[in-house]
Formats: sequence, structure tokens, C-alpha cells
Amino acid sequence: MISLRPVGYVVGLLVLALAAAMLLPFAVDLADGHREGVESFGVGAFLTFLAGAALVLGCNDGRTRGLTIRQTFVLTVAVWAVLSLFAALPFWIGAEGLSYTDAFFEATSGLTTTGASILPDIEAISRGAMLWRGLMQWMGGIGIIVFALAFLPMLKVGGMQLFRSEAFDTFGKILPRAAEIAGSISGIYLGLTIACAIIYGFCGMQPFDAIVHALTTVSTGGFANYNASFGAFSAAAEYVAVVFMILASLPFVRYVQLMAGTAEPLWRDAQVRAFIGLLVLLVGVLTLWQVAMNGTLAEPALRKSLFNLTSIITGTGYASADYGLWGSFPVTVIFLAGLIGGCAGSTCCSVKIFRYQLLFAALVTQVRQLHHPAGVFRPRYEGHTVSEDVMSSVMAFFVVFYLTLGIVTAILGLMGLDTVTALSGAATALANIGPGLGPEIGPAGSFAGLPDQAKWVLAVTMLIGRLELMSVYVLFTAAFWRG
Repeated sequence: MISLRPVGYVVGLLVLALAAAMLLPFAVDLADGHREGVESFGVGAFLTFLAGAALVLGCNDGRTRGLTIRQTFVLTVAVWAVLSLFAALPFWIGAEGLSYTDAFFEATSGLTTTGASILPDIEAISRGAMLWRGLMQWMGGIGIIVFALAFLPMLKVGGMQLFRSEAFDTFGKILPRAAEIAGSISGIYLGLTIACAIIYGFCGMQPFDAIVHALTTVSTGGFANYNASFGAFSAAAEYVAVVFMILASLPFVRYVQLMAGTAEPLWRDAQVRAFIGLLVLLVGVLTLWQVAMNGTLAEPALRKSLFNLTSIITGTGYASADYGLWGSFPVTVIFLAGLIGGCAGSTCCSVKIFRYQLLFAALVTQVRQLHHPAGVFRPRYEGHTVSEDVMSSVMAFFVVFYLTLGIVTAILGLMGLDTVTALSGAATALANIGPGLGPEIGPAGSFAGLPDQAKWVLAVTMLIGRLELMSVYVLFTAAFWRG
């Protein structure tokens, strides 16, 4: 039987940290004289603090230097689920008039850095609520980096064990290892955020907008302060956003190595080269299409293609234009790009490009085996032979990912959603992208008009996708609880 007290203790500490974070938007609304915001964040912080304190005190005897593998699986799911429940409180209590369903959807979208919103008029909410949306995504971004570098390689989820040796050479209990990685990464993450905010300010953003959008850019979250998303800002700000979205989508462990004086691993990383190469190729294709087919001028075509494609492939979800109007070919390219994603060990989401590289390596190996039946061939990655357990994990991830995508699409279709909305909604939730396609949930719309049942399905799908699917599904097997 699994002891859940160590899990409860850690979750309680994080709930207390969430309560402390609520004091920042509380202070902003207090300074603005926004009474409803002060009440919502004050009451939300108080209730969250009580719950966190109760968990910590109730599970105090469960303190431990580390967690077992099974406890870690439970912890990863519990953290995101429980924090989403409490992060929703300010929206539910506040003046926005949201139902708890809508509040939970918005909070889950924030913490999973998905960026899909149910707010039809973002500009109507208080500055405290805007800051809270940015803080949720920023906290979710650093959380997913630690999760990807410290937990997934140990849990052997989705082929992430491939990076176990390079995600810091520390062995032993999982929790101390996570703390060490978090400390190494946090300084870099904070530094990128500060740099992004400062440069946004030079591009003409007001200080508050620069701070909030820096939080949601470096986390590749995509929540914006305006209904027009990034369309409200200058062309210079778009280019700056592209740079920081790309930086946030590269493996953060490479930045640690870079800070230690070793730049070579970053340039030699197969993920980085493939990601940058694919981005350049797709942006070039979309730019040429815009110029040739839509008659768009070269610079706006390049900028809009670069910004919106980078936003989708990194899972950020900003929009500077309604790319749904560009034509069926660009929409198809952008949709498929969202199902690729950036690099493992970054803030980005979706399948991750290294898995497609391993899939391609497996296909090449299979073709060679067919040509030379007597030969012995093994897939290789960065010059090294890929073990069978890694390939099995990757193949399982692909099967489960696209099977989940199909099932969620079918469920949404049964709820009355049209095909485009159901498919793009399922994809944007599972891959944590942000906007879907179509007039309702596309880059110019919101998820507000969906039925409540669909919002719950999509919120749960966001959690499943953010936690790399298998981390969640394993909890529903009898063998896990018997082991």
C-alpha cells in the first residue's frame, strides 16, 4: 500500500506557496482601489493558506528525504490537479462572475501553460487578475522544467530516460535531486524573464504589460492582457517575443552548461538543430505563401508568419493576426506544427521534437532491415545507439497521444461541437497550445461559448497532456496500486 503522507506534505507546501503568490495580485488591486479584486484575492489566499497548512500539519509525520517511484507518480498528478483547484478561487470569488467550471478551466489553462481562455473580454478584468494569469503560467513553466528534468527521466516516461545522464549527474532520492535541479534552473529562468520584461519596455510596452507578458512569454504560456493578444503591440515587440519564445523552447540544462562556460553542447544538441531548422523551413513556406497567394508585403508576411508559427510550435498561443483567414494550407501547416513542439527539458509542450527524431530513426532502421534481412541495425540518436526500452517508451507515447486525441475529439463531437472545433480543441488542450481553429475557439475567439461538460473534458485533457500522458494513465492501473 502506498503511503500518501509524503505526497500530502509536499503538496501542502506548494499550496502554501500558491497562497503567498496570491498576495501579489492582491497588492496590485489594493493599489488600484479595485475592491472586488482585493476581496477575491484576499479570500482566495486565506482559504488556500488554510488548506495548505492543514495538509502540511496533517502530513507532517510523512516528511522524508525522498519519494519512491510510485509516490512520485502520485505527486506529479496531485500537484497540478490540486493547485488548479485552488488557483481557480480568485476567479470564482471575484467580480468576473465566472462559474467554478470557467474558473477551473482558466486556472488549469494557466498552470499547464496552455493559454486557452474562457474570458470573452480580457480587458474588462482587474490588473490583479491579469497579473494572476501571468503568475500562474510563470509558476507552471518553471514547474514543468523541473518535472521534465528531474522526474520524467527517473520515471522512464515517453523516452525521457534518454536524457537521464545529462539532466545533472545526481543520483539517489528523487526529491533532493529535484531541489538541486530547481535551484540551478530557477536563476536562469528568472534572468530570462527580467531580460524579456526590460526589452519589452524598450519596445513601447507599459511597465505592467511588459512584466505580465514577460511572465507568459518565457513560460510559453500565451495569456495576454488584451483581446487582440499580441496584435495590440508594435512590430518590434513581436520580434522580441519570437526570440524569447525560442529561447524558452530550448533545453534549459544547456543553459546551465553554457553558464558554466561550455557552449558546445547547445550547438551540438540534435534537438536544437532540428527545432531551429524546422522553424526556418516552415516560416519560409508560410511567408512565400502569404506573398504569392495573398499579396501580402514581404516584411509583414515574414513577421506575421514568424511570430504566429513560433507561438504555435512552442505552445505559447499568442496571436498577432487571425491566421485562420490566411487560407486552408497555412492553417494546416500551423495545426500540424502545434503537434510537434519544441525541445525536451524546456517550458514548451506537445509531443517534443526529439520523439519525432527517434521515430524517424526507427523508420530508417526498419527500412534498412528490410533491404538487408541478415544485417543487425539499431536506431541511433546523436551518434549513440538507442536502447530498446527508450524506443518502446517513445512508441507507446505516440500511440497513447494520438489515441487520446481521437477519443477526446469524439467525446467533444458527441457534445455537439463541430468537427473543426472538436479536433482543434482536443489538439490544443492535449498539446497545451492555446487557441484552436474556427470562429469560436480560434485566435480571434475564446472557449467561453462551449458547454460546461466540454470545458471539464478539455481541462482534464490539459492536465493529461502537460504531465506527458503516461504519468497520469499509470494511476488507473490496478498493478500500480498493488505493487
